[in-house]
Amino acid sequence: MTRALVGGLISAGYDPKTIRASDPFPNAREQIASLGIQASDNNADIVQQADVIVLAVKPQVLTGVVAGLADSLAEDTLVLSIAAGIPVATIARALGAEASAIRPIVRCMPNTPALLGSGITGMYANSGVSAEQKRLAEQVASAAGQWVWLDNEVDIDAVTAVSGSGPAYFFYLMEAMIEAGTELGLSRELAARLTVATATGAAAMAEQPGADPAILRQNVTSPGGTTERALTLFDEGQLNPKIRTALAGAAHRSAELAREFGQ
Repeated sequence: MTRALVGGLISAGYDPKTIRASDPFPNAREQIASLGIQASDNNADIVQQADVIVLAVKPQVLTGVVAGLADSLAEDTLVLSIAAGIPVATIARALGAEASAIRPIVRCMPNTPALLGSGITGMYANSGVSAEQKRLAEQVASAAGQWVWLDNEVDIDAVTAVSGSGPAYFFYLMEAMIEAGTELGLSRELAARLTVATATGAAAMAEQPGADPAILRQNVTSPGGTTERALTLFDEGQLNPKIRTALAGAAHRSAELAREFGQ
């Protein structure tokens, strides 16, 4: 995800000399430095005089990393976290009790298509984030694709369920379609090509201004036709309510993880 953000920022016209990264592993530093930016093994070195820092670490180590930055970070530096499950309040506490009320922090939930610049990121800003810093956060998020602002941090759980985990749902359906295609006599290569191209085309149609997936579905479903037969079987298997139940479960698990990591 870090490489995706850095690469996207550079492609958008940012000078590589203005971007720095830190990683404890030499191989990771070499890979990120290959993009033309400065790479270090010292977090404190790279955050000094930074306008924004992106916390792109595993949730289990985030509070330790943040605590190590507290003395090096300027009070007005924007902290942008893409670590899953870590609440803003936890990050603020790790930065110190006195700083917790004023540190500008944005919590983000990207998804894996960000690796191709085709992702979407849900973002929540605390009260310390200025309008200018919101625009800065948008610029960073734009490097990975689209972005949306959330009014309430609790909405991160719903975003996680819908878009954060969402790519896996589509991959799951694509797997099933490919398997079905091979059972119907197609080669796996052909079934995969047809499935992926169909998914891409359907998404492109759904992205058109004013498009409604329900209307698009109706338009392709002729009475008594093949599509109607397949959709009827979906309904008989209660696929729609199962999807809603699955996403509710994902959102519930996201909330559980936030409570766990926020201790």
